[in-house]
Amino acid sequence: MTNTITQTELITTDSSSRRRGREHAGGRGWRTRGSAAVFHVLAIAVLVVILYPAAWMVMSSFKPGNEIIGSVSLVPESFSLENYATAFAGIGGVSFWTFVVNSLILAVASVVGVVLSCSVTAYAFARIRFRGSKVFFLCMIATMLLPFHVVIIPQYIVFNQLDMINTYWPLLLGKFLAADAFFVFLMIQFIRGLPRDLDEAARIDGAGHARTFTAVILPLMRPALVTSSIFAFIWSWNDFFGPLLYLKDPGMYTMPLALRLYVDQTSTSDYGAQMAMAILALVPVVLFFLAFQRYLVAGVATEGLKG
Repeated sequence: MTNTITQTELITTDSSSRRRGREHAGGRGWRTRGSAAVFHVLAIAVLVVILYPAAWMVMSSFKPGNEIIGSVSLVPESFSLENYATAFAGIGGVSFWTFVVNSLILAVASVVGVVLSCSVTAYAFARIRFRGSKVFFLCMIATMLLPFHVVIIPQYIVFNQLDMINTYWPLLLGKFLAADAFFVFLMIQFIRGLPRDLDEAARIDGAGHARTFTAVILPLMRPALVTSSIFAFIWSWNDFFGPLLYLKDPGMYTMPLALRLYVDQTSTSDYGAQMAMAILALVPVVLFFLAFQRYLVAGVATEGLKG
C-alpha cells in the first residue's frame, strides 16, 4: 500500500514538474518572441530614418525644380527625366563626361599610387629592421592625429611655389609617396599576421627583399590591397575640398565640384539637375564596390582559415 501511494505521489509530482516546465518555457518563448519583435521594429525604424535622405534624393531627381524646395511629399506628382537630360548636357560649357573622366583619372591614379607606395612602405616597416624604424613608425602614426586643416596652408604654399596649382599633382603626389598613414598602418598589421617562415624559406632559396616582397608577400596581401583600393577610390571620388583648393579651370573639375556649379546664390539654382547629377555620381562608386566586394569577402574568409 505504501509503495502504491509513493508511486502515485511521484507520478503526480513529475506531472506537475513537467507542466510547470512547459508553462515556464512557454512564458520564456513569448518573452523571447516579444523581444525579437521589438528589436525588429526598432531596427526597421532606424533603417527608415537612415535611408530617407537617399530616398528623398532619388525622388527629387525626378521632380521639377520648383517642387523640390518646400515640398512635403516624397513621391513626385509626375515623374520626369528632364533633370537627367540637363545633367548629361553639362554645365558652364563643360560636358558631363568631362567631369566623369576627371574624377576617374584622380580615383584610378589614387588607387594605383596607394597600392604601390603603401605596400612597399608597409613591407619595409613590417619585415626590414633598420635604424630608427620605430621612430619613423611613430612619426607616421602621429600624422594620423593631425587634422587636415592644420596642414592646408603649408601644403598650398609648397605646391604654389612648385607651380603645381591648377594641376592634379597636389592631389596625387601624396598617394605615390605613401603619405596616407591609414593605408600603411593597415597593410603593416596585415603583413605582421603572415608567418615569417615564408620569408625564411624564400631567403634560403636565395631571394632578397625585392623578390620576397613581389613573389611571396604581395600575393598574400590581396585582402588588404582590395580593402585599401576600395577606400582610396571612394575617398578620391567623393573628395570635394582638395579639388576645390587646387583646381581653378572648370575643364579640370571633378564630379563633386560639378555639383556645386548647379547652386548659385546670386542667380537661379537648378536643384533638380543637381539631384540627378548626385545620383549619377553614385553609380561608379557602387559599381566599383560591387565589383571588388567578392574579392574582399573571399580574402577575409580565407584569412580566417589560416592557422
